[in-house]
Amino acid sequence: MSHQNQTELGPKQSGAGSRSRSISPEGTRPPLPPRPSNLTIFRNASNSAQIQSSRRGLLSRATTALSLTDVNTQSFQDGSRELHTTGVSRPTPAHSIRSRRSIAQIKSGKNSDAGDSSSVISYIQNNDTTQEVESLFGERLGPGDDLLGKNALDSKDIYTVPEAEARHFEDANIDFSEEFQSVGEVTPDQGNEDEVLQRWKSKRKHFIILSAAGKPIYTRHGDDRLISSYVGIIQTLISFYKGSDDPLQSFSAGGALFVILSQGPLFFVAISRLHESDSQLRTQLDALYMQILSTLTLPNLTHLFSVRPSTDLKRPLQGTEVLLSSLADTFTRGSPSTLLSALECLKLRKSHRTVINNTLLRSRVDSLLYGLVVAASRLVSVIRPKKHSLHPSDLLLIFNMIFEAEGVKAGGGESWIPICLPGFNNKGYLYMYVSFLDLSGDSPEPASEDKIAKEEAVAIILISAEKEAFFDMRRMRDDLVAQMEQNGSIAIIKQAVHTGRLTNTDIVPGTVIKHFLYKSKGNVQFVMPSYSPHYTTPEARRSLLSTYHILNASVHSKHAHVKVHHSVGSTASLAWVTPMFELYCIAGKNVPRNALAQGANKLVQWVQREEERVFIIGGAVF
Repeated sequence: MSHQNQTELGPKQSGAGSRSRSISPEGTRPPLPPRPSNLTIFRNASNSAQIQSSRRGLLSRATTALSLTDVNTQSFQDGSRELHTTGVSRPTPAHSIRSRRSIAQIKSGKNSDAGDSSSVISYIQNNDTTQEVESLFGERLGPGDDLLGKNALDSKDIYTVPEAEARHFEDANIDFSEEFQSVGEVTPDQGNEDEVLQRWKSKRKHFIILSAAGKPIYTRHGDDRLISSYVGIIQTLISFYKGSDDPLQSFSAGGALFVILSQGPLFFVAISRLHESDSQLRTQLDALYMQILSTLTLPNLTHLFSVRPSTDLKRPLQGTEVLLSSLADTFTRGSPSTLLSALECLKLRKSHRTVINNTLLRSRVDSLLYGLVVAASRLVSVIRPKKHSLHPSDLLLIFNMIFEAEGVKAGGGESWIPICLPGFNNKGYLYMYVSFLDLSGDSPEPASEDKIAKEEAVAIILISAEKEAFFDMRRMRDDLVAQMEQNGSIAIIKQAVHTGRLTNTDIVPGTVIKHFLYKSKGNVQFVMPSYSPHYTTPEARRSLLSTYHILNASVHSKHAHVKVHHSVGSTASLAWVTPMFELYCIAGKNVPRNALAQGANKLVQWVQREEERVFIIGGAVF
C-alpha cells in the first residue's frame, strides 16, 4: 500500500464570489453572481511560438455563453422580445483569439438557413487569417492543406500509450448487470454474513460518505452494519495523516484505487477497479458533495456539525439517497458529460434553435431566473440573465434529478422543487418548476408516469428565486408550449429526438473510427455519435468509457508535454487536445495510426461545418 500525494486537484469551479451571496428563505430574488469579464484563452509562454491552453479558465466557466458572436435582445412596445445575433467581432485583448469566418456565414442574413452549417473555421493567435495554422502533428499548414499533414507517422509530437497502460476489461469477462444489484442484508444470526460480504467485495466501484467523527452517512452498496469495520479503517487512515501537512488523498491496494475527498465535516471515499484516475474520481466525489449541498445548502450543513460534531446526517438527507445512488451509478456506467465537464446538446438547425430561443424570450415572466428546454437528456435551449450562466455542475445535478433518479418523472405532469445550485449560490435555495411533455400524440400534453421514457422525455425547466412563483412558472409554461406548437418547434424537437444521435458512418462515411467524443472548450459542450452498432450493451459502453478515461488521464497528466496521444491496446485510439477542443477517437485493434489520424481530421472538419447545429453558441439572454 503506497501513499500518493496529489498536488493538483484539477480546475476549480468558478463563481466563488457567487457563493458569498445568500438567498432569502422567503424567496427574495438574490443578487446575480458576477461573471468574470475576461477569459484568458491563450497566455504567452517564454517562447512566443509556443501556445498553451488555460484550462482553468475554460472548464468551469459558462455553459453556453462563450462565443465570438454578439447576442442581443430587442424589446418591442407590446412587451415582446426578439433575439438577434451579429457577426461583428468585438474588440479583444492583445492575447485573445481572433477568428476567420466563412464567406457563407458573413453573407447570410439573420434568419437565413444559408448560415446554419457555417461557423468559425479556425482560431489563430495574433496572426492574419491568410497565414498558416498548426496541424495536428505539429506541421505548419497553409489554407489548402489537410489538418494532419503527410508525415503523421514520423511526427515526434505523438506519445504512444504503452499497451499495459491502455488495457481495459473485456466484455466477455464480466457480467456488468450485477454491479447494480443489491448485496442483500445480513440475517440476525449472521449466518449469511460471509456471502453478503463476498457480494459486496465483488462490486467494481464503491462510494462511501462518512462524517469527520467516523459515522457512516451513505454507501452505494450494503448498509452501515456491513461496512462499519471498513469505515473504521478508513477513518483511522485519514486521522493518521490529518495531523501532517501531507493529508491522505489517494492510495492503491488490492488492484483498486482509493481516493479521499475532504469537504468540511465530511469525507467522501471512492474505491474503483475501473481504470479511472485520481482526478477523475475526485471530480465524481465533488459531484456527490454538490448533490448534498443541493439538498441542505452549505450554511445548514455547517450549522448541523458546529452544534453537534457527531450529528447523524442520514436523517436530514432522508429521501435523497436515491439521488446519490443514481449519480453514483451514472459514474459507474460511464458518463461522458462528467469526464469532459461539459454538456451535450440536441442537434438542431441554427434557425430552428433561434425560433425556440425567441419563443422562450417572448413568454418569459419577470420572476424567471433561468429557463431551459431539455429533450432526451440533451439541452435544446436556455435563456439566462445577461452576462450570467448556469454552471455545468449545476446542470448535472438538475439532469440527474430529472432524468436519472426517476423521482420527478414518477410524478408526471409538473413539479415544484426547492433546490440549491452550488455553482450559482451554495447558501440558499432556488425554486425549480419541471413539466414533462408527452409528444406521442398530435399535440403536446403533460406526461403521465407510464408514458415517460428517458430516451424520449422532453422537459420544460423554469427556475425562479421566488418561493411563490409557481403559478407564474405554470403560466409561462402554458404560453411557451402553445407558441412552440404554433410555430412548429414542438414537431421539430419531436423529430430530432426520434432521429437520435447520428452514427459514426453518417458523420464520416467509410470511417475507421467506431466512436468519438469531441469537446468544444469555449462552449463547454461536447458531441458524440450513437453507441450503435458497436457499443449497445452496458459492458461494451463501460469498456468504451474506460478507454476514454485512460486517454483523458494520459493526455492531461501533469507530465504530458505533447498534444496527441496514441493508444495500441485492445483497440486503436487517439486523443488530440488543442487550445480550442479535445477529441478522443476509438477504432479497431489493427487500424493504422495514419488512418486513425485521417479519420480524426475529417471529424474535426465535420464539427466545424456543423458547429452551430451541434452546439449552442451564445444562447438567449435578457
